[in-house]
Amino acid sequence: MSLAKPWRDLDRSTVGSVPSRYALYELGDADGETVGFGTGILREELKEALAYGDAAKVRWELADSLDHAERLLAEHVEE
Repeated sequence: MSLAKPWRDLDRSTVGSVPSRYALYELGDADGETVGFGTGILREELKEALAYGDAAKVRWELADSLDHAERLLAEHVEE
């Protein structure tokens, strides 16, 4: 199930403005269709996604720890 957050363009400006905190993130294509989910330090993960051209859009939910981010991911995958 998708995150209930608005999509943001996955570009250098977005990557530069996100916090270096753990998060669950969702990647989307140009049409806003989900192409994948991930967890980790948000800025580092999005730098990698941007470099590899994995997606055009992103949305996220911040977490307190990697464990918390992975629990959020499990909740969204189960739904």
